[in-house]
Amino acid sequence: MAAAAAPPPQPAGRSSGRLLELQGVSKTFSNGTVALENLNLRVQRHEFLSLLGPSGCGKSTALRIIAGLGNISGGRLFWPEGGHVGDIGFVFQEPTLMPWATVFDNVHLPLKLQGQGRRQVRDRVEEALAMVGLQDFHAAYPRELSGGMKMRVSIARALVTRPKLLLMDEPFAALDEITRIRLNNDLLQLWESQGWTVIFVTHSVYESVFLSSRIVVMAARPGRIVGEIEIDAPYPRDEAFRMSEPYNAYCRETSATLHRAMGDG
Repeated sequence: MAAAAAPPPQPAGRSSGRLLELQGVSKTFSNGTVALENLNLRVQRHEFLSLLGPSGCGKSTALRIIAGLGNISGGRLFWPEGGHVGDIGFVFQEPTLMPWATVFDNVHLPLKLQGQGRRQVRDRVEEALAMVGLQDFHAAYPRELSGGMKMRVSIARALVTRPKLLLMDEPFAALDEITRIRLNNDLLQLWESQGWTVIFVTHSVYESVFLSSRIVVMAARPGRIVGEIEIDAPYPRDEAFRMSEPYNAYCRETSATLHRAMGDG
C-alpha cells in the first residue's frame, strides 16, 4: 500500500486527547450470554490500539458497539468531541466484496449508499485505491485478485469515506504469513501518514506488538479487560524491530498477560 501525501493532523503515535471512552459498558445477548461486563476503555486520538484475547472474549462485540452496529445492555459510549458513524471505517475479517462488481465499484459502494455517483467521487475512489497500491486494478473483478489484494480492496472501501477512526476486526487472519507481514508494514505506513486512530482486533501476540502503541488484553466469560501494555517503541517499525530484543521482550510480556487472561477465562 502506498501512503498518500497528505500530512497527518498530528504526528502518528502521539495522542492529543480522548477520541472516545467506553464507561462501564456491558452487553448481554438474548440467549443470556454475557459478552461484555463493565468494560472501561479510553481511546486516544491518533493511537494504534490492539484488542487481544481468546475467542469469545468480546473483542469483536466491542468493535461493533463502537461502530454503532449493536446496542449496549449497560454503561455508556462517550465521544468527548462528538462522534458520527460517518467518521468510522470498518474492515471485517473477510473482504465481503461483491463478486459481480469491479474493484472500483466495490470501493465506491459506501459513497453510492450516501447518494454520491461514480463521476462525482471518481477522484476519491482512485485516491483510496492508490493508498493500498491498487490504482492499476480498478477494472478488475474480485475473482481475478489474490487474497491479499481482496483485503486491500476492503481496506480501500473503508478509507474512501475518509474516516477519523478505523476499526479492523482480524483483517489479516486468513492470509499467509508473508502476505500478512507485508500488509502489516503497509498498514503502519498508512497510519503514520494519515494520522487516523486505529482499533485493531487480533489473536496474534506478534502482530499486536509490531503494530500497536498500546495493547489491551481481554478475557472471556464474561468479556473484560485484564491487562494493558504500552509498546514504547518508536515508529516507523520495520524488520529490524521484529528482530530486536525490545520486540521479543514485549512479545514475552504480552504472551504472559494473554496466558493469564486465558486462565481467568
